[in-house]
Amino acid sequence: MDPSSTESPVRALLVSNDPLTVEQLSRSLKELAASTEVCSDISSATRVLNKRRFETVVVDLRLGETAKEVLQKVRLSPSNHTTVAFAITEGTKESAQAFEAGSNFVLERPLSPTSVGRTLQAAYGLIVRERRRYFRCPTSIPASVRDDTEQMDCHAVNISESGMAITTPVSLKPGTQVHVKSTIPDREIEINAQSEICWSDEKGRAGLRFLKPSDEQLSDLRDWLSRMLENSLPESVALKFRPRI
Repeated sequence: MDPSSTESPVRALLVSNDPLTVEQLSRSLKELAASTEVCSDISSATRVLNKRRFETVVVDLRLGETAKEVLQKVRLSPSNHTTVAFAITEGTKESAQAFEAGSNFVLERPLSPTSVGRTLQAAYGLIVRERRRYFRCPTSIPASVRDDTEQMDCHAVNISESGMAITTPVSLKPGTQVHVKSTIPDREIEINAQSEICWSDEKGRAGLRFLKPSDEQLSDLRDWLSRMLENSLPESVALKFRPRI
């Protein structure tokens, strides 16, 4: 949870070497505020999946039999095994094979803006939920951490479902267990959890992971992060998955 990292609303990987398909899918994903990375071959897609996390992966099965292996590798990837996966297929038989390989949704050719948009919109709630799992919301709120010997005041610079990044007056050693307390003022959500220091640097920054947050805290934090994530999306995109009254 490096506070210097840049957040994008949704990160997508598109694996295809067909220019028209790439253009059409990239345009549709852009309309949903997705930042899309394109790989034109299986080997480069595999390398990227091993290095980076994506909320959604779209694989064009026209790349051949090994394209199905990309879907299988997604499900085996430590970072991407829960990502929302799509396969671009030629028909019902290939679609069945895509589902078996691990795809959540299929886009059958011939593709059209309407069919692609409809499928992406149907999946968007899942994509946003996946994004929330790793979403780091920038913030600036007081916090305190306590180890076995002392308590110190610090500042939370971002918060996620699994932990937070803080600035501290002294260096904290990775692996150290601490107890963190803070309150998100606008919602009065109290963070009170045993945590572990995951990383620290010479600038007084550190990242910590919540070890056993209470069910109530986790539920409140997820609700707050969902609202913050929705607020980070363009209004036209947020309206697509906002519940209708």
